[in-house]
Amino acid sequence: MTALITRDELRSAIADDAVTVVDALGGEYHAKQHLPGAIPLHPTEVAERAAERLPDRTRPVVTYCSNPACPNSGQVADALVRLGYADVRKYREGIEDWVAAGLPTESA
Repeated sequence: MTALITRDELRSAIADDAVTVVDALGGEYHAKQHLPGAIPLHPTEVAERAAERLPDRTRPVVTYCSNPACPNSGQVADALVRLGYADVRKYREGIEDWVAAGLPTESA
């Protein structure tokens, strides 16, 4: 099971540029709204695009999707661990929690 990260921990890690954030929704959802600096990586793209989008397997990675019911963030996190990424965590509450807290987002 992938370790979890809280909203406050993630906010601090983003502010310190200490993490790569992965939007597991990808596509049009990512274009519409995503966490600051998040890169899109849908579960169906991990095998093909992870090495390109996440070249440093030692850098901390946090995956997220819409909310706790969304399976994408866990699927991407598990796939990254299988590919040898050393520090992968999941923001289980997702972008819905981030937005509800009034935190900033970006769009494409």
